Amino acid sequence: MSANAPAFDQRYVRELPGTYEHVRPTPLANPHWVCWNAQLARELNVPFDADAEALRALSGNGLFAGSEPVAEKYAGHQFGVWNPDLGDGRGLLLGEWADANGKAWEFHLKGAGKTPFSRFGDGRAVLRSSIREMLASEALHALGIPTTRALALVGSDEPVRREQIETAAMLTRVTPSHIRFGHFEWFAYSNQPEQVAALVEHCLVHHFPNSRSAAEFFTEVVERTARLIAHWMAYGFCHGVMNTDNMSILGETFDFGPYAFLDATIPDFICNHTDAQGRYAFHQQPGIAFWNLQCLAQALSSQVSSDDLKAALNRYADTYNDHFLKLMGERLGLATVQENDQQLISDWMHLLASERRDFHHSFRALADRAPDDWAQLDDDAIDRPAFQRWRSALAERRQNETDQGIPLAQARNPISVLRTHLAQAVIDDVKKGSVASLEEYLLALQSPFERREDWQRWSETPPIDYQAAPLSCSS
Repeated sequence: MSANAPAFDQRYVRELPGTYEHVRPTPLANPHWVCWNAQLARELNVPFDADAEALRALSGNGLFAGSEPVAEKYAGHQFGVWNPDLGDGRGLLLGEWADANGKAWEFHLKGAGKTPFSRFGDGRAVLRSSIREMLASEALHALGIPTTRALALVGSDEPVRREQIETAAMLTRVTPSHIRFGHFEWFAYSNQPEQVAALVEHCLVHHFPNSRSAAEFFTEVVERTARLIAHWMAYGFCHGVMNTDNMSILGETFDFGPYAFLDATIPDFICNHTDAQGRYAFHQQPGIAFWNLQCLAQALSSQVSSDDLKAALNRYADTYNDHFLKLMGERLGLATVQENDQQLISDWMHLLASERRDFHHSFRALADRAPDDWAQLDDDAIDRPAFQRWRSALAERRQNETDQGIPLAQARNPISVLRTHLAQAVIDDVKKGSVASLEEYLLALQSPFERREDWQRWSETPPIDYQAAPLSCSS
C-alpha cells in the first residue's frame, strides 16, 4: 500500500476540540533516510515502507491521506516552577493508525517546524538528539520498560544552531497517546473544568478500559507511574528532565532529552547540565514522580474527591517498592521475593555504589556464572570480605529457589547496553555519512540479551578514564 493510501484517523482532533492548533509541517530541505525501524513497522503493520512517498510525508514535504496535523496545548511544572506557556513547540500529531489488532497508535513528527507554542524556538530537532531518542526508546522497550517508540528518522543538510551549528532531522514517534500530566494542568489552571472532564473521558474510553471513573483513572495513572519509575531505577536509567509536561499519562518513558544509563553506580548521578541543584538526579526520580503525581491530583480536583485522590496517591509507595524488588530480585535470579530479600538487594546496591562499580556489567557478571563460580569475581571487589559475605548470602538464598535462577538472571540482564560513549560514536559515524553502526547498534539494543560475536562492542564498558559529561536538553 502506498504512503498516500487513506490510513490515518483523527480521533484526538475530533474528540478534543480546543486542545490544539492546526499547523502544517515546515518541510525539511533535501531530506534523506537515516534509519527505518523495520521491526516496529512490522509490529504496527504500517501500510508503507521506507520509500520516496513515505520520505516526503515524514520530512514535512507531504501528508499522509487522512492526516490533519495539530500542535497540542499543555502546560507544566519545569524544575518545580509553573509554566503556562507550553505546548508542542517543534512536534505535530499527524493522526492515528490502527494496527492489525485494532490498537490505535498516534504518529507524531518531531522537528516539524514552528508552531504557536514554539516561543523563541526554531521548531527543529537535530540529528544528534534524534539518533539518541531512537536508540533509547528501542533499548527501553526491549528491556520491558514502557516507552514511546521511534519508527523513522529522516536527516537533512538544513543547518540548525544549538550549542553549535548542526543539521536538522525529523523523528517519527509513535505511542497510543501523547497526553501528558501538563494537559490536565493547563486546563485546570486556566479554569476550563469541561476540558479536564473531556480529557478524562477520552482517556477512559481509549486508554484505560479497566477504569470506570475519574478516580479509578487517577489510581491507575499512579500505579503505572510507580511501576515505570521502578523499572528506571532497576535498570539504571536517568531521565534527566522529569517536568510534568514530560510525564506521560500512560506511564511511559516520554520526551527523551539529556537522558543517560548509569555506567558507574553513582546514586546522585546528574545527566542534565542545566540541573545545577540535582533535582532530577538518578536517586531523586521516585520522589519526583510522586511530586508530579501530586500536581496531577491537584489538576484533577474538579473531577475527583480529595479522599479518592489521597487514597490513590497512597498506593504509590507500595506499588513502587513491590515492583522494584520484583525486578531486582529477577536480575539476581530470584523468581519470587521474600521478606529478607529487601536487605539482600539493598546490600548489593550499597556494594555497587560504594565502589562505583559498573552497574550493568556487575549484574551480568553474576548472571553468566553459577553460584558455585561467583568466587571468580572476588578480585573485582575492593572490599573482598563484604562481597564474599554478600555472594554467600545470595547463593544460599538461591538454593531455596527453583533451578531456573541462571536462565532467569540471563533473561533479565542485558549484554548489549545503551551507553553514552557508544551512542556518541554512532552519532559521529552518521555525521560522517555511515549509518552502518547505527543500524547494528539498534539491532543489538532490540535484542539486548542475545550474545553475538559481531555485537561485542555494544557490551563494552567505557574506557577507564572516560567520564560522561552532563548533556543538554538539545541532546
